[in-house]
Formats: sequence, C-alpha cells, structure tokens
Amino acid sequence: MQSTEQKMALVLGATGGIGGAVARNLLKRGWHIKALTRDLAKAAKVQGDFEWIAGDALNPRDVSRAAEGVCLIVHAVNPPGYRDWEKLVVPMLDNTIAAARQVGARVLLPGTVYNFGPDAFPVLDEDSPQHPLTRKGGLRVMMEQRLKDASASGLDVLIVRAGDFFGPKAANNWFSQGLVTPGKPVSLVNNPSRRGIGHQWAFLPDVAETMAQLVERAGSLPRFAVYHMEGFWDADGMQMAAAIRRVVGRPVKVRSFPWWIVPIMAPFNAFMHELKEMRYLWKQPLRMTNTRLTGTLGAEPRTPIDEAVRQTLSDLGCL
Repeated sequence: MQSTEQKMALVLGATGGIGGAVARNLLKRGWHIKALTRDLAKAAKVQGDFEWIAGDALNPRDVSRAAEGVCLIVHAVNPPGYRDWEKLVVPMLDNTIAAARQVGARVLLPGTVYNFGPDAFPVLDEDSPQHPLTRKGGLRVMMEQRLKDASASGLDVLIVRAGDFFGPKAANNWFSQGLVTPGKPVSLVNNPSRRGIGHQWAFLPDVAETMAQLVERAGSLPRFAVYHMEGFWDADGMQMAAAIRRVVGRPVKVRSFPWWIVPIMAPFNAFMHELKEMRYLWKQPLRMTNTRLTGTLGAEPRTPIDEAVRQTLSDLGCL
C-alpha cells in the first residue's frame, strides 16, 4: 500500500459514471482527488470533496498542470455525447500518457469488451485475440496498444475490463436507456437479450472497488497489468429482468427490446448509433473469466444482484 504522501490521483472524467465511482472510492480510502473539468461550478455541485481544476483533457498543458504531484491518473474521459470519437479519444489518451510520464504516475484505464470480435467468443481471457467489428472497438484496441507501447518504455499501466455497466450514477448504459425508463415506476422491461443467450453485466461500485484494490497493490502488479472482471453473468439472458421483477415486487411485463427502431433513429441519435454498432454483443454469449483477478485479489468484489438492482433503480427514480 502506498504511503499517505503519495496518495494523490488525477481523475479525467470524474463527472462521468466510472470516473466518478473510482474517484469516490479512492476518496473514501484516504486519497486526495484532483479532477479536471470544463465547468468548475457545475462539477463542484456534483462532488464538493474533490480538488476541481479548470481545464480540458484535449489540452496537453491542462492535463500536465493538473497531474503535478499525482501517482495515479484515471483515464475515464470520453468525448461529450459520443461525438467525434475518431478525432478525440486518441489525442486525449496521448495527453494522459505524456503527463503520466512527466510525473511518474500509473495510468488506470477502464476497459470494455468492445476490443473483441466474435472470433474470440464465447469465453474471453486477458490475452484473447482482439479483432473488433466496430470503429469504437478499433479505437479501444488502438488505445490499449498505445498504453502497452508506453509501458515498454517505463510507464506503469493498469487496465480493468468489465461488461455492461449499471449502477448509481452510471452514465449512458443499457440498463437506464434500454431496460427501464428513468424517473418512472417500472411497469415494463425492454430486454435486449435473446432467451438462452448469456450476457455479462458490471455493477459500477464493484468495478470501482476492484480497481481501487488493484491500485493499492500497485507494487506487486506487472508494469502492463490487464484484468478481467466476471461481474454479473446473466446465463440465459433473462436473469437481469428477473432481478428487476423481484426488486420491484409486483408484476412487470418483460418484452424484447424493439431493435427495429435502432437503425431508424441511429442517424439522428448518437446513443442509438452506438446501440446499432454494439448489437452483435447481444446475439451470442460472451463471458470474461476472472481467474487472473482472483489470483491477485483472492476474490472479486460482488454486490448481490438484487441489492445492486435496488440501488440502481432507486438512483434512477424507478422505485
């Protein structure tokens, strides 16, 4: 575990779902959290315990200035509204890498399954081949390769890949924008899964806890450390909907997600465009194994699924 003097982290994307969850978890563990934002007043209202710094992840000087004194940079920033991924994600990561090298910090990147194509399914380990089908997947592969190249020249890197996020304060995700309607009591679940097709979910607080535990074991990690989480494995595609029903405690209709509307809306709605690209992840089962993670931590942090769903629905105003 790192000494008190060293426990300072810069979080890029702290107003987002995973960035905010990791920042809050580290804060509870005694870390000092720096966070870069374009809107100081708005950010301070969201989380007053962070040291908010005005700046933009696309500006290398801003990132470098904010990184002074830190030993960890959490790179959880995404382009606003899913726009201009091709133009923005790699320059932002390059700024993080440069700043981390300057101060000798480790880079933590939240990873996804987008790196992988069907040739690697149904079971994925950390070294499975990465042949993505989508532009977003291709960018994810590029980002991880950049970090791997940087680690070869001395940068410490930690990547934690997980399934579809859900949980309190999670940003754009399938649970809140597909399965249920935020702000309304649950009467209908739009299930994107096919019956019999397994799917992997990741409860955001569990992801943040996993990352924090790994960070605090930094001294024993490889220079380029990659871990998979198992999360909540919905073995037949019906278990998440069943958990929602149990938590709601009354009859809830479950129907298939109306995939037909996605290609119609995709040209006009950035999130729908993302759904269209990622549909292949719902057509066949894929499961990440966590053997490497449990070998390091002993056990993967897990919140019981009904409790995880209850917290998520409560945060969404659906209970």
